[in-house]
Amino acid sequence: MVLAVVAVIATVLIATRGGDEEASASQTPAGTAAQNGYGQGTQGSGSEGYGHSSGVGHGTEAEGGAAQDRQAERSEPQPVTEVDKTFLVAVRQAGLWEIPAGRLAQTNASSEAVKRAGLHLMDGHSKLDQLVREDAEILGVPIPDQATPEQQGWVKQMENARGAEFDRIFANLLRASHGKIFATIGEVRAATQNDLIRRHARQANQTVLDHLEVLEDTGLVDGETFADVEKAVTPK
Repeated sequence: MVLAVVAVIATVLIATRGGDEEASASQTPAGTAAQNGYGQGTQGSGSEGYGHSSGVGHGTEAEGGAAQDRQAERSEPQPVTEVDKTFLVAVRQAGLWEIPAGRLAQTNASSEAVKRAGLHLMDGHSKLDQLVREDAEILGVPIPDQATPEQQGWVKQMENARGAEFDRIFANLLRASHGKIFATIGEVRAATQNDLIRRHARQANQTVLDHLEVLEDTGLVDGETFADVEKAVTPK
């Protein structure tokens, strides 16, 4: 009787141990896979393991390569077109006559709004003139040392005017000039491939827009001036 009981117990223990070993054996591959799942995998596993790990790795390499390409592009000489060069020349010439015009407004004008506009012109074009000289030197673009004969004639006309006459001449000459160059700035910024020209166009745009507004604030700009600008900037 005792021997029979002992035999039963032994049989149960053997069966239990065997079940545990089978369970452990069946869990081992899953446990290994889980451990290798986060980017480790097994050598030669191809797409096995944590699938996104391979994707992220390739994405990072691609992004790094693209960043290097962009850096290489920036380090290469950027093109300077004839339009870019003409733009720099125009900005330079504008400062050469509009700064003196702004200075004349302080002595010859009778309107405080005109004097204020003159101050804006002196400040804005002084900063643009410094920028254009720096950019022209960097890009190797020759720029003039004097305004065009037409621009010099405008300055002479203002030198000979006083009071209300000066106010009217100043407001209309400067509003017409700024209106035409404002349209040109947009064309240059839209087409240029040069980072310096893009920066310059952005600064010029902000400056000219400010000048348009202070000139219009004088209330002296004639309808004929607006019509002249519209004709000049309308695509042919």
